[in-house]
Amino acid sequence: MASASITIRAVQALAPGDVLWDGGHKEAVRGFGVRRQRDQATYVLKYRVFGRQRFFTIGPHGSPWTPERARREAKRLLGLVADGKDPADTKVEASLQAAETLRKITDKYLGVAKKKQRPRTYSEIARYLLITWKPLHSLSVFKISRRHIAARVADIEVENGAVSAARARTALSTMFNWAIREGLDIPANPVHGTNRPEQPKSRERVLSDVELAEIWKACGDDDYGRILRLLILTAQRRDEVGGMQWSELDSADKQWILPSARTKNRREHVLPLVPAALILLPPRRADRHHIFGDGPRRVGDQHRGFSGWSKSKAALDARILSARKTADADAEPLPHWTVHDLRRTAATVMADRLGVLPHIVEAILNHVSGHRGGVAGIYNRARYQAEMRAALELWTEHLFWIVRR
Repeated sequence: MASASITIRAVQALAPGDVLWDGGHKEAVRGFGVRRQRDQATYVLKYRVFGRQRFFTIGPHGSPWTPERARREAKRLLGLVADGKDPADTKVEASLQAAETLRKITDKYLGVAKKKQRPRTYSEIARYLLITWKPLHSLSVFKISRRHIAARVADIEVENGAVSAARARTALSTMFNWAIREGLDIPANPVHGTNRPEQPKSRERVLSDVELAEIWKACGDDDYGRILRLLILTAQRRDEVGGMQWSELDSADKQWILPSARTKNRREHVLPLVPAALILLPPRRADRHHIFGDGPRRVGDQHRGFSGWSKSKAALDARILSARKTADADAEPLPHWTVHDLRRTAATVMADRLGVLPHIVEAILNHVSGHRGGVAGIYNRARYQAEMRAALELWTEHLFWIVRR
């Protein structure tokens, strides 16, 4: 086997099957060589590790591998050998890691998640992982850094808002935690340590099970307490329940018929009332049209239902804080919430956790969608009564389970 200084001229002079080992000059690297197979010259390194002789292919002659660059790489690899590492094993591991792209891991995770999660939840997570995080799909999960995550979260917030950014960040973090538990040797979840997008404002707030139970338990046996519990059970609007009238109740069919004049979208709304909701109604008084409120202040005044929302809510929040401090002296008040959050929470839980179909949730909320207009809308409202009642009974059962825990 020939030994000489490896230069461009020497490489070009090699015949097929020739091997040239570096030597004959002070910069020579032992074990560094070049061999020609047919038309291609390739730089190699021969070394011994753990008592075995190994060969490592550095790369073919040409861009980027010149004799000098390949010689420097050979020196680096021999440094690894001196530290007890085998460059061949390191190369195989790097190759395997490069193949574990974010898209590949995402597909594996979604295959598992689809079997465990509700369809609506799975659909949302898949949308974030497959679409929102698509710009990082080609990267190896071993190479994704906090900087990658933070920059993308910032872009998502600009493009789609803080809520979407926060949910996309959570979906990715959950997937990385799963991958690590599956044995993927990632040093740490790269999402950890990145800034969370600003917390959703009240209009986006969905109460947790614990928070909902705290509110339910703190409701008193007065008009406000009954109204709040009805708001939770029925998922209707504050003024609709606060202004409820006896004439709107159909006792025979156990339903509440809201006239178009009292609904936000000016459409009549027929809502089934579950037994738990009927129990909350106070005894009927002959001199009252409205179910809640103190009645007219003076002769001739028109009674418009319940008033005093702010004062009553402040008292309720105080009772919630008192209950918290009884359990923990250092407890903080319940994070800011509004009465409308009760409606959003009921709708979200029914759709995301209880599997109620979207059009049934819409029917309960009296939301208008294109396919419900005209004669078809009237027909659908009548047809959905059984499904709406079943959904509200399911929601009531879930609510009482939460409260009893």
